[in-house]
Amino acid sequence: MRRLFRNLSLDRNPGWVFILPSLVLIGLLGLPLLALVWRAIGKDFFGYVLSPVALSALKLSLLTSTVSVLIALAAGTPLAYILARWNFRGKTALELLIDLPVVLPPSVAGLALLIAFGRQGVFGIWINKIGITLPFTTAAVVIAQTFVSAPLFVRSAHVGFAEIDKKLEEAATVEGANEWQVFRFVMFPLAGRALLTGLVLTWTRAMGEFGATILFAGNLEGKTQTMPLAIYLGFERGLGVAIALSVMLIVVSILLLTILRRLERRSSVAMQDI
Repeated sequence: MRRLFRNLSLDRNPGWVFILPSLVLIGLLGLPLLALVWRAIGKDFFGYVLSPVALSALKLSLLTSTVSVLIALAAGTPLAYILARWNFRGKTALELLIDLPVVLPPSVAGLALLIAFGRQGVFGIWINKIGITLPFTTAAVVIAQTFVSAPLFVRSAHVGFAEIDKKLEEAATVEGANEWQVFRFVMFPLAGRALLTGLVLTWTRAMGEFGATILFAGNLEGKTQTMPLAIYLGFERGLGVAIALSVMLIVVSILLLTILRRLERRSSVAMQDI
């Protein structure tokens, strides 16, 4: 038996046992993206990127995803603080509710929004009575993106607030600070990196949202057609625009993920210094 383990020892055998399976997955993840970029390279690439359809989709995606991020920041920050620092009955159920959109299929999310806020929806009927129509509007795009992406911000902010030493909060309270002052001058700055990480994840997810958007907001050019929807429509009208927009999304995602990685490294270095 000892001889068998000696033969299998990594000291005598190279790490191919780890390398080969890793290469399979790396190839599966990297080759399709590489092929897409390779196919996009050509004299017509910038023509497709600067086409009215592509520019309209890009402008709308940037607008709606930015609004979604601002909503997540304004409403998700206090919610994350409550979940991290307060204890109350039903907290576990609330956390489950917040995490649920992350694991739901996008089509289910879109159908739920349509049934809730559609013209004949459960709450849509009441909304229509005051002259507000949500489905197939730009506002519907924002709602769909917020529904699927805001939980990512709440989860990240929750972790950031929960990791802060309670002694700092107690010390600020002893010095006479009220709960808002503790949050404003102690908790919020210390959780800043976690909040920024959550914003990056939220923006990335909102930019790439497709399923919930197409069901709840439709695919109307210049009104609800974001970049993922324009890519989907490109398969019918022109593959060049779809490929160009796909490459643009890849570039934006790489930039945002690079920012996220740098934030994580800085946070790790700061924790080691502490």
